[in-house]
Amino acid sequence: MTQIQNVAILGATGSIGSSTLDVIARHPSRFRVAALTAHRQVDELAMLCQRYRPDYACLADAERAPLLRERLVAAGVDCRVLAGEAGLVEVASLPGVDCVMAAIVGAAGLRATLAAARAGKKLLLANKEALVVAGPVFMETVRASGAMLLPIDSEHNAIFQCLPPFAAGDFAAKGIRRILLTGSGGPFRARTRADLHRVTPEEACAHPNWVMGRKISVDSATMMNKGLEIIEAHWLFGANPEQIQVVVHPQSVVHSMVEYADGSVIAQLGHPDMRTPIAQALAYPERIEAGVPSLDPFRIGALSFERPDFERFPALGLAYAALRSGGAAPAALNAANEVAVAAFLEGRLPFLHITTVIEETLASASAKSPATLEDVLAADTNARGQAKQIVARFNSNAA
Repeated sequence: MTQIQNVAILGATGSIGSSTLDVIARHPSRFRVAALTAHRQVDELAMLCQRYRPDYACLADAERAPLLRERLVAAGVDCRVLAGEAGLVEVASLPGVDCVMAAIVGAAGLRATLAAARAGKKLLLANKEALVVAGPVFMETVRASGAMLLPIDSEHNAIFQCLPPFAAGDFAAKGIRRILLTGSGGPFRARTRADLHRVTPEEACAHPNWVMGRKISVDSATMMNKGLEIIEAHWLFGANPEQIQVVVHPQSVVHSMVEYADGSVIAQLGHPDMRTPIAQALAYPERIEAGVPSLDPFRIGALSFERPDFERFPALGLAYAALRSGGAAPAALNAANEVAVAAFLEGRLPFLHITTVIEETLASASAKSPATLEDVLAADTNARGQAKQIVARFNSNAA
């Protein structure tokens, strides 16, 4: 019999967390929810705890944790409530947890994700920022602990499925020529740059194919999401920038491809449903049902592919430049993007100025590569401070 895996979900109330719980619920003989976390959504987390009965629950917003505790006691749920970043780290490294889904958006999940890697967990990585911000530190931790790192981003999970077993960076020995990283092009793929001056947050968050959170939806609209994935692919698979080609694929059916030296191209196809990569990673190396319908090629009819437009979507060029520069540049890229996207969603920054803030922040990024988590956090803090000053200056000039 297959041993039941105890799963901790960091970011249980988000879209990835919800999809993970859906897959787990379909296989009660294989998986058990051991711990759930959320940022500050007391009601949502309390409802999930009542349904799945985890041993632990954690709110990153420590001030709201007592309210969650009260709700669970009143509902008769026997669950230990943790709080703050220390609580997230504890959940991620619990001895009784076999598998950790790291789905906290942005750099906020860095410490907990790194804790799961340090504890040698089976780590399902949906938090791409952990690799973008702390790539060298994170991958060294994974190697030292023997953690099993499985990518959840649909593109990187597809690449993982298309690659043979190999050591990261061993492209030549395995006859691998390049990675073809697909992306839908987002909601503004067919819009001219001139048309994007008055884009609203609602328009930017209306993704044509995927259901995602607001921050990730804006990243898709700027194509920064793909830029961050370029850096993620570098660290996951050891590919250099020249071996990673972005391909715009509006249908979101081909999730990525790998080209080999003999001219073969292996692609992974499927519906744009995150339950597919989640199920693949949860059950790896086996396969399980995910609740996703069969792909009907006759209904799809045709698949199209386009070159990315670096002038309309400068975020892609900024990401390639940050990867080539190394040092603290990737951390600065991510930090500035998070600050700029938040300002856009709050109505304090026009859409096209998101990449302006990022470019100006990158200009002063340190060339020294972070060697420790403290170095990473310092680079992140410094870049956020600079990005906030740039946003404030824009608002001052606009006034």
